[in-house]
Amino acid sequence: MTGWARLFVSYCQYQVFTVPGAFGLDVYTLGDGLLHVGGPNQLTGFCGIHTGWIEARVRVLPGPPAEVDADWDAISEATLWSPSGRLSVVGLMGGGAEALTDVAVPRGLIRVRVHARDRLHETVRTDDDPPERHELHIWAVSEETPWRTVLADPGGRDWEQKPAKAAERAMLSLVPRPSGRPTALRPLLSDSYEDDAGLPRVTVVRHRPAPVAVSGAVLPAGDLEVRLEPVNGETLNWSWATADEPIFPHPLDTLPDNEPTTVRLTSGPDGFTLRHEGVLGRHAFALGLIWDHLLDTAGSYPWMETLRDQAAAATALAEKTRRLKAERDAEQWGGAPPSDRVRGLASQARSLARIDRPLLDRIDALPAARQRETACWAARRAMRVAGLERIGWIAAALAAAEADRPLPRPFTEQNGTAAFNRLLSDSEVPHTTITLHLAARTSGTRRVTDVLQQAAAFPALIALANDDPLAAAIDAVYNAAIAHGDDRDHFLTDAHIALR
Repeated sequence: MTGWARLFVSYCQYQVFTVPGAFGLDVYTLGDGLLHVGGPNQLTGFCGIHTGWIEARVRVLPGPPAEVDADWDAISEATLWSPSGRLSVVGLMGGGAEALTDVAVPRGLIRVRVHARDRLHETVRTDDDPPERHELHIWAVSEETPWRTVLADPGGRDWEQKPAKAAERAMLSLVPRPSGRPTALRPLLSDSYEDDAGLPRVTVVRHRPAPVAVSGAVLPAGDLEVRLEPVNGETLNWSWATADEPIFPHPLDTLPDNEPTTVRLTSGPDGFTLRHEGVLGRHAFALGLIWDHLLDTAGSYPWMETLRDQAAAATALAEKTRRLKAERDAEQWGGAPPSDRVRGLASQARSLARIDRPLLDRIDALPAARQRETACWAARRAMRVAGLERIGWIAAALAAAEADRPLPRPFTEQNGTAAFNRLLSDSEVPHTTITLHLAARTSGTRRVTDVLQQAAAFPALIALANDDPLAAAIDAVYNAAIAHGDDRDHFLTDAHIALR
């Protein structure tokens, strides 16, 4: 048992967490004047004071208390899932006491019974009144059962219960959409508070005084579904499966639980009891809320409207993304995107498409041998227009490529850096300036620049070192076209003729 600790509360509330930052249901969905359930790992406690200090402490018990301590004004309890075996009590707006932070509790399902006394609003509290106190009793359980009022505060408020809304949020928590986090980012670190390795499966228990029926059915859940298959008169198998007709553009195919579980419905002198056995502890809270709704409103699936709305929004977004991508591809490629093979090349394919898209498609359609021939033809045209065809070491490299022999090492290592440096330092190499008219990347206007024609042409020869004939042909043709300067259109016409 912890000692009494001062806890600052706001808006008459504090929170009990077994996983920091956990959330689920909205406040005022399910609960009474002392306690509202918030999710598998969180509940909200209600105080008399609006803003100020209360005293609180936690008692961990070896088992359920034998009797109710009547020395309190109000008592309520609920089940939480504590995968880490830790529990904290914090103020609504943050802040807490060291004695109430990371309190050691049983790992797995726990029952939390909240006691409160002297809940007075500050407008009526006097210095003679004792401090408001809240005490939490906690013990391990193996069954998830609903929250309940153990001792009602005579002056407490009756809250409207919203089981359909709770069931909706519960099902949505079981079938979450995949994270939109970019794969390029580093994966998020796992939270030790959520580690449930080694914890046993548990049982969800629901009781009704009046007759209820559970029959074989398929419960829709968007891209997934639950199949309830009868085994005998009182037993069914619950199993998750992918839906035959998914509703999202990128269907969810990861099941919440790959193992089937067992549902038993039995009758007794005090009514009917449903036991959903073998469920994952982290799912017990949600499944309990779903059963609360199904047992009272058979055939109603309130989560489907939300899932359909989400699917419609996702479909609209996917269509918008597809349209924008098509527009961007059309701008980048000068029309519909080329083949996946071309798009995957590390080459000048996109640049060639901007100046002659049909020529790119014709090169792509050639067999490999003709692509290699095209690369050599374009390289020779580039060397000829730049006056490099008769430079001995360059002519020898070009002849080797045309004879299907490897290029010399200076052309093949480090993307031909050594050969290019030799080009710039060779006194026999002519120096001719040509004017290029290039489209600016952003404004769309054209920009003019002067370049050394020999430097513009030489990459067409280096391209022949590429083992991929398609990439070699694309790069050689593009660089040869650039090397022709203002006579580029004439070269492109010749290229179309050569490819017939």
